[in-house]
Amino acid sequence: MLFSMKKTLSISLLVLFVNACASSADINQQAAANYVETVNEAKTQGAVDTTSTTAKRVHKIFNQMRPYADKENHTGQVFNWQLTVIKSKELNAWAMPGGKMAFYTGLVDNLKLTDDEIATVMGHEMAHALKEHGKKKANMGQFTNVLAQVAHVALATQIGSDGSAVVVGLTKDWALDKPYSRSAETEADEVGLLLMARSGYNPEAAPKLWDKMQAASSGSDSVLAALSSTHPSDKDRQANLLRLMPEAVAIYKGKK
Repeated sequence: MLFSMKKTLSISLLVLFVNACASSADINQQAAANYVETVNEAKTQGAVDTTSTTAKRVHKIFNQMRPYADKENHTGQVFNWQLTVIKSKELNAWAMPGGKMAFYTGLVDNLKLTDDEIATVMGHEMAHALKEHGKKKANMGQFTNVLAQVAHVALATQIGSDGSAVVVGLTKDWALDKPYSRSAETEADEVGLLLMARSGYNPEAAPKLWDKMQAASSGSDSVLAALSSTHPSDKDRQANLLRLMPEAVAIYKGKK
């Protein structure tokens, strides 16, 4: 997941890392419980946005894409997809196992995202959940450690300029030292591209999004530097998306 920008010390993709020996049902249940805690904390701080134009746009796109995401769900578990829009200047979006998601208003507003570009991000995050990248990431010992951390981590971190706060991750260790691999990020890009096309959004917007991301990340600090070793470069992502574009455009035009 790459939608994490300057001064973000929180994980951009809130997820429980577990071994494949742990069942998908257990993983999704634990993720759902932590999602409730996080959203409730955000609500107490007034950080949940349900009324702005940005929030309504994001929810509309989410609702349009959700049925198509369900068709791509081969995990053996029915996802109870949920989305929370968080008021923050940070350029973030994340997904948890089982389809629990969050979108930050700063990502949409600061980058002036079009609906097709929002769908690019949405598809990418949905793909991480659909492909169970979190489940495949770590061993059972790490899973046990994460469960212990979840019980003690403070659900607050300074965001924006108004003093509102909400956690979007666990610790720096999980945020920066154990990000998704390049292969997982590439797979999420690819699956997300085709998913947005099936949902009726123009996939040609996807490579353009990375131009905006690259411009926004110019001069970024060590957070992005730490991510760069495990995330494809913006140019590499663009090249790969362009490789798949004929297939994606054909799917999109078939929807028109």
